[in-house]
Amino acid sequence: MSDRPILLVSSNGGHLTQLLSLRPWWAGRERLWVTFRAPDAAASLRGEDVRWAHHPTTRHVGNLVRNTLLAARVLRERRPAAVVSTGAGVALPFFALAWLLRVPTVYIEVYDRIDTPTLTARLCRPFTRLFLAQWEEQRSFMPGAITVGPLL
Repeated sequence: MSDRPILLVSSNGGHLTQLLSLRPWWAGRERLWVTFRAPDAAASLRGEDVRWAHHPTTRHVGNLVRNTLLAARVLRERRPAAVVSTGAGVALPFFALAWLLRVPTVYIEVYDRIDTPTLTARLCRPFTRLFLAQWEEQRSFMPGAITVGPLL
């Protein structure tokens, strides 16, 4: 097992809940979280190592720049073993910079998108080493994805 942390990146709410459901996998590993500062995230991640991202991300160029700078700082300082995300928009700068640094990336498509990919999945696709689907139907728009089943 690597002594470098796993970087878990997501929006708060359902995206974060899906990453939290992976506790049996990440509980024994060093980890670092990136999400938005919100009551649900603060409560769920109490005691965890968290970096707060800038919100909103959709169509907000200033926050895209701020989150890209955050991604550069976190990736440089922590040198994670992998970046794992369920989206949404905050994932893009972390995936793009991780790809440039040759840090493996894992994108898990959210459980409530069965017929079409999320915008974040489409944007992160060029920077994703491993796509995971929660439903077999998601593989129709995620060729090469591995179905892991519903996280919730």
